[in-house]
Amino acid sequence: MPDLPTPSAPSTTGTGAPAPSDRNSLTVGADGPILLHDHHMIEQMAHFNRERVPERNVHAKGSGAFGTLRITGDISAYTKAAVLQPGAETRMLARFSTVAGEMGSPDTWRDPRGFALKFYTDEGNWDLVGNNTPVFFIRDTMKFPHFIRSQKRRGASGLRDNDMQWDFWTLNPESAHQVTWLMGDRGIPASWRHMNGYGSHTYMFVNEAGEKSWVKFHFISDQGVECLTQADADRIAGDDSDFHRRDLFEAIERGEHPSWTLKVQVMPYDDAKTYRINPFDLTKVWPHDDYPLIEVGTMTLDTNPDNHFAQIEQASFEPSAVVPGIGFSPDKMLLGRVFAYADAHRYRIGPNYQQLPVNRHRVEDAYTYQFDGPMAYDHTGDRAKYAPNTAGEPFSDLTGAADDGWQTDGAMVREAYTLRPEDDDFSQAGALVREVFDDAARDRFVANVSGHLLGGVSDAVLERAFDYWKNVDADTGKRIEETVRAGKADLPAPHPTQAYETV
Repeated sequence: MPDLPTPSAPSTTGTGAPAPSDRNSLTVGADGPILLHDHHMIEQMAHFNRERVPERNVHAKGSGAFGTLRITGDISAYTKAAVLQPGAETRMLARFSTVAGEMGSPDTWRDPRGFALKFYTDEGNWDLVGNNTPVFFIRDTMKFPHFIRSQKRRGASGLRDNDMQWDFWTLNPESAHQVTWLMGDRGIPASWRHMNGYGSHTYMFVNEAGEKSWVKFHFISDQGVECLTQADADRIAGDDSDFHRRDLFEAIERGEHPSWTLKVQVMPYDDAKTYRINPFDLTKVWPHDDYPLIEVGTMTLDTNPDNHFAQIEQASFEPSAVVPGIGFSPDKMLLGRVFAYADAHRYRIGPNYQQLPVNRHRVEDAYTYQFDGPMAYDHTGDRAKYAPNTAGEPFSDLTGAADDGWQTDGAMVREAYTLRPEDDDFSQAGALVREVFDDAARDRFVANVSGHLLGGVSDAVLERAFDYWKNVDADTGKRIEETVRAGKADLPAPHPTQAYETV
């Protein structure tokens, strides 16, 4: 046994008492059995068995850092939110992630990236839970579990399956805009520092006068947008599966603090009623010619976590966390996420997840009627735990119209959004291919899509995929079909296997 350094002090048990030994368990003689009353060994093993919480069902692989949001512009005409007023500085946490991959998956898979932000404001936590894309695959929360399962693993083989993905995408053509984005050059960012972030959903702004407008949030990378080719992404996945996590941590350690410029698009409240596309449809963007970007401020990340598990893995972001001056919209995906995210945290971390330091708000003298439950830490002694009460405890009693509500009417139905003049599934995806991509980008796009379609997609799904891309852009769709058909003809025969004698 090598000599060990002399400890400066003994370690402790979970109760704070000196630990008997971190080297040897308690046994009957040197060669005898371990004794059940070795409480320190039992505590170590029992805690070890429980030291992981369930990984996120979506956005499992990721990391992040702390920073500050500084407001340099003036949008007080649109919102009364204190966090967005001129001169405001607010500490915050950012977490970046892949969407479909599990905890140990490579950072450089082709996948959207989560862009989740938590702002510790004086009015409560404001969470903006978005992606590095301004759109998403679907527009109704009912489809979300089905979409995610199509991106996960098959029940029998336990393998991800391109056939499942394209089966879902082609049966839900609203996905075309996001899939076009995903298969293009921005589908694999070079690093989290070199990608934009978007709130993606449409939210509501309310100003001091009670006037309402609609808003979309954009975080534009000050480092510029840089992306990986499929070949480089595949190589890096083999060389360093934690490439993006390492890049962010080491950049901040070097003092290279990444930053993003916050900009917003604002739509007058009444415009939403008659605008040519549905402004609450998550598969669409608002053209900048109609609603130009307004600069608001800068978000800078300057502090790495002290402990990844405590401050990143247990960090819980939820679109339901809004503050006065920021509200929801009739976006069906947003309204479903308002419930689902907080409920996921209650399952994964526990009902008192908001009491953890990384999730805890910074509002002094706050009083909530959430009490007890597993791992409750905060309490209010014998103060009233019900409202209303005659004990003088605060309670909220809003009646009448909600200041962040909107008007709606109609029968209860299960239908898609009402179509507007430009609400088809393919126009914006086609514009991305024809007007945003250049010739070289289109070539890479065709190669990316074709390569993915050659990865075990069945003939029936392939035919739908060819029609899907021809609806996006006829010429590009034809090129994809020709490339895939030629590629299928050139596929090698299955690799022979060699049987060996059992020795």
